[in-house]
Formats: sequence, C-alpha cells, structure tokens
Amino acid sequence: MTNDTLIIGGHEFTSRFILGSGKYNLDLIEAAVKHAGAQIITLALRRANTGSSENILDFIPKHVTLLPNTSGARTADEAVRIARLAREIGCGDFIKIEVIRDSKYLLPDNYETVKATEILAKEGFIVLPYMYPDLNTARDLVNAGAAAVMPLAAPIGSNKGLATKDFIKILIEEISLPIIVDAGIGRPSQACEVMEMGAAAVMANTAIATSGNIPAMAQAFGQAIQAGRTAYISGLGRVICGASASSPLTDFLN
Repeated sequence: MTNDTLIIGGHEFTSRFILGSGKYNLDLIEAAVKHAGAQIITLALRRANTGSSENILDFIPKHVTLLPNTSGARTADEAVRIARLAREIGCGDFIKIEVIRDSKYLLPDNYETVKATEILAKEGFIVLPYMYPDLNTARDLVNAGAAAVMPLAAPIGSNKGLATKDFIKILIEEISLPIIVDAGIGRPSQACEVMEMGAAAVMANTAIATSGNIPAMAQAFGQAIQAGRTAYISGLGRVICGASASSPLTDFLN
C-alpha cells in the first residue's frame, strides 16, 4: 500500500481524505491534518480575506494543498471570476468548481459547471468540479479538461449518506478520472463503502464538524477511508445466493 498514491493533475498525495472547511472550525482543521492525515483542504475565497482579523490561511499548515472553491457562484462566469481571484491572492492552481443556483437543496448546476471547467482548464487550473452524478455530464467534464470529478452523495451538509450510490458506482466504472465523493457522507462506514466501490477519495466536513468529538471522528474517517481503499485493492470476496461452508467436509475421521 506504500506506493498507492492519489494523483490529481500530476500531483501525488498519500492521503485519500480531503477536508471541506465550510464549517470553518480551527479544531476541525487541526484534527483533520493530525488525526486523519488530510493533505488537501478546501476553502472559500471569502475565508482567505487578508483584511480580516481571522484568516483561514494562517491556520492551514504549509505542507497542505489548498483547494479553493467557488462557493457562492451562480453562473459559470461568476465561478471563473472567483477562481482567478483565488489564484491572484496566492491560493495556487487547484480549484473546486461549485456553481449552485438552487438555494433550497443546494444542488449543483451541471451545465454551468461544465462551462466553467472548460474555461479554467484552458487557463492552466487543476479543476475539480462538484457535480450531480450524471454520466453524460461526467463525460463532458472529462472532455472539458477536469482533473477529477466530484459527485455528491447527498445534499450538502445533510449527513444522509449514499443517496446517489448507484449513480456514483456508474461513474466509477465508466470515468477514467479520479472520482472523489463529496457532500452528504455522514458516517465513517459510508466513507468506507464508497472507497470499497473504487472511489479515489472522500471529502468530508459536516459529519466531523458536528460530531461530539472532532479529533476522534476525524481519525475514524481517516481509518475508514484507508480500510475501504485497502479492501478495494485487495479485491472483495465473492457473493453467492446460498451458503457455502467455510470449512467444507471433505472426509470423515477414521
């Protein structure tokens, strides 16, 4: 497992846990890095405000890769503008595209997401688009130059788990890019399950931030993701309809 690295846009990572920092909790950031081994942390541009008394950039370790997101964008044009601003203030070339017009369920606008991805990929960004799991959209994102695809498991912040499990499985089977499951994962067991399916990584935020013990839950997520990855690489055991004795009777004792 030592050589099992996650590669996104030519960059290698040994951890497959990504922290979403939308709940903006310094304890969460510390726990995710220390106890879950997070090497990528998202941030909204409004959190990286150098004029603010509290700047999230001051609390993210230097060895951690920043993944700015375009939170608040309602169109592709707005997402592109936010991405360019993030790079200008020194957040690097990684960008998570979020284009959301729906204010009730916060579902991503797949069409506008593809448009933004194409523009930013041509400008040299490493684009990770957040999307509703649809195979045709995922194929369009590949053609647009995405570095990975980030389908939602359930509505943002809901902790409902794998509501879109069957559709995520289709993407894993049909799309050659890393599939990073984002949004809605509520339990370590659910993170383990998507990793067993073959997902490349899991992003979590609310499930850890709203738990009773943030460091312990961060550690649980990190361990679950690693366990699921190991199981996937090892090859899960067969499933049969009937029963099969684990110690079959092949001969009688004399």
